[in-house]
Amino acid sequence: MPHIFDKSRLPSRHVSVGPERAPHRSYYYAMGLSEEEIARPFVALASAGNDSAPCNTTLDAQADAARAGVVAGGGMPRRFNTITVTDGIAMGHQGMKSSLVSREVIADSVELSVRGHCYDALVGFAGCDKSLPGMMMAMLRLNVPSIFVYGGSILPGRHQGRDVTVVDVFEAVGGYAAGICPLAELTALEKVACPGHGACGGQFTANTMACVGEAIGLSLPNSNMVPAPYRAREDIAVAAGEGVMALLAANIRPRDICTRQAFENAARVVAATGGSTNAALHLPAMANEAGIVFDLHDVAELFKTTPYLADLKPGGRYVAKDMYEAGGVYMLMKTLLAGGYLHGDCLTATGRTLAENIDRVTWNPDQRVIYDVATPISPTGGVVGLTGTFAPEGAIVKVAGLHRLQFAGPARVFDCEEDAFAAVERRDIAEGSVVVIRYEGPKGGPGMREMLSTTAALYGLGLGEKVALITDGRFSGGTRGFCIGHVGPEAADGGPIALVEDGDPIRIDAEAGTIDLDVPASLLAERHARWSPRANEYGSGALWRYARTVGPAHSGAVTHPGARAETHVYADI
Repeated sequence: MPHIFDKSRLPSRHVSVGPERAPHRSYYYAMGLSEEEIARPFVALASAGNDSAPCNTTLDAQADAARAGVVAGGGMPRRFNTITVTDGIAMGHQGMKSSLVSREVIADSVELSVRGHCYDALVGFAGCDKSLPGMMMAMLRLNVPSIFVYGGSILPGRHQGRDVTVVDVFEAVGGYAAGICPLAELTALEKVACPGHGACGGQFTANTMACVGEAIGLSLPNSNMVPAPYRAREDIAVAAGEGVMALLAANIRPRDICTRQAFENAARVVAATGGSTNAALHLPAMANEAGIVFDLHDVAELFKTTPYLADLKPGGRYVAKDMYEAGGVYMLMKTLLAGGYLHGDCLTATGRTLAENIDRVTWNPDQRVIYDVATPISPTGGVVGLTGTFAPEGAIVKVAGLHRLQFAGPARVFDCEEDAFAAVERRDIAEGSVVVIRYEGPKGGPGMREMLSTTAALYGLGLGEKVALITDGRFSGGTRGFCIGHVGPEAADGGPIALVEDGDPIRIDAEAGTIDLDVPASLLAERHARWSPRANEYGSGALWRYARTVGPAHSGAVTHPGARAETHVYADI
């Protein structure tokens, strides 16, 4: 049954109620709305749909399917679109500088559209990496009743009798450079790795943040692991439309759901799935929108004490479709809750608590993707935080699938990713080296590029765990190997990574959580006295503005003070 709403208490009254709003209503009549429809709450359906990549191609159709649910719940759906920058296409060139910046643009554009049109609730649809946190950041910033919907993952490709993903193609590029992968093999692989619609299939950033959506309570239970091509995605979209109307009727808002405890739940799920290191950037950014202090160090502490349970690529064997068939995110959370790792009393988008939702799930002992907490893949999480003389503000490494947790060697320093990649292609990286790529941080890049092209090429050369790679930039969720990112302070701020020189000894211990530059403090002080900030190539535009407003990676690389500085919440206008 549709809910009954008092529109005099909702934001949309400013564009639809009273004689003074007659000009505004004339626009709605122009679009075919009736008087009765204009009197309903206005619900934003924000879609990151576009033709840029398969991650996003089904989103508009899913957003349109949600209209039926909104109408059934007594609302009036209003769809609009936002941008994406798709990492798989932006990767390995200057376009990747736009990727993290797009997270802020997505959040800002959704905020501005909702504010400008006075929408009362929000259902957000996202597919590629940065669009997921960007959409959830907007929900927390606006604090109107909201539900997040992931567009779903791609099905795995098949090549020579095995499941493959786009990461296999990136790694094959390295194999081609090494002369061990013929061009014909590379061409055959690229044609089958991505067989249709949906985001990258492994536990890369998109699927990691999709798991976060459910763990933190903004998504409906077991909705996000359903692959993009499945018909069930339409049913999920309709349910989200109905669900957001129930949240609006009960006045349950994102900040009621996304408490400090909910963020802890989300971090636990990231660790348990061996998820993307990018979650340690996005969770602090989302928390900032809710006025919660939850930085890299908080995330790392939770990672350190969470068992690794889901055998997912890139460190494991399975993809998102297999996770869905095994029972989804709630199957994983069932064993985590039973083991005492989750806060079960957190509210969710269903209006019920996490524990109440989990009670409806029956553990499946026959599946092989999700391990029980009593018999984990490893006793600690798949992602580890590091601190030390090389990274006083912290750094992060994914250890899922690694065979060694310590590394020491001489530095090989590059001032940008292109130079490092060229050295890899020349096979000019010695085994045992610690490759350092700097001036790729949030401010210094600007834009904090991912390094998948370089890390995958190293794997293709057979150097995946024979070298370490350290950067003040980021890594794709698809990266594997001994790769440390988010080093802070970044080089642009004169951190130790700006002062390291070729041959300097570096020690990394992912078990102890340390990363150290074995150079005397007096020598570093001399180098710092000679150091001066580098100018980047961006003297105007979005990247110029981003470089001047972005904060450090350990706080989420955010560009504004967040809810702690706000004087009012949009939802209360």
